[in-house]
Amino acid sequence: MMTRSVKAHEYAEKRNAILDVAQRYITTKGYEQMTTQDILEALQISRGAFYHYFESKQALLMALVERAGEQAEQLVLPIVSDREMSAQDKLRRVFAVLNQYKQENLDPVFAFMRVWYADENALFRQKLYQARVKRLAPWLSQIIREGVAEGVFTTPYPDQAARMIFSLLEDFGYVAVELLLAEDGVHPDTERLVQMGEATADALERVLGMKPGGLRQSWREDFLRWQDLLA
Repeated sequence: MMTRSVKAHEYAEKRNAILDVAQRYITTKGYEQMTTQDILEALQISRGAFYHYFESKQALLMALVERAGEQAEQLVLPIVSDREMSAQDKLRRVFAVLNQYKQENLDPVFAFMRVWYADENALFRQKLYQARVKRLAPWLSQIIREGVAEGVFTTPYPDQAARMIFSLLEDFGYVAVELLLAEDGVHPDTERLVQMGEATADALERVLGMKPGGLRQSWREDFLRWQDLLA
């Protein structure tokens, strides 16, 4: 059992090393431009060794998507499983945790955004979006159902509402990139970013059928912090 455990650990360690290098190349070159040869040279491994872990570049892509989904899920699960927190607070907390991570890693987040939304990564970005919806939408649906039971949400369609939330957030991501990654020397229009954030929060409240202002106030506070960070 000990030998099997050690081998499993070594396998996972080597597999993650390949994923780490692939993620770095996606960030610096783009998914379409990255080749398996790039990874072989970076890790000094043979093609056979690579195919021991991944049967193709597409399989590598899906493994990266799956790992990112697992990491996001680990942030959300403790919130979803909290029996003391109200559904509305859970929803706010999910948004706050993700936003806090971005604020604490401002420089790398900006660097990543520049390549993440480039055309070269369109396929990877779409796959990751689909994976997030598949993995996280059921947990979001659970929060919404709890909110309906508590009387703070009134939507009769929790599952569909969860998917709509992801769609709204994805669209806001594109708007945020456009505003934050303005041309060199041009200061980001953070006031417009705040307005777009409030508009998105307003749309989320309507989708959920919740009392107006329940999300907008907390979102405005978050974006005002972004304003201070970007000043």
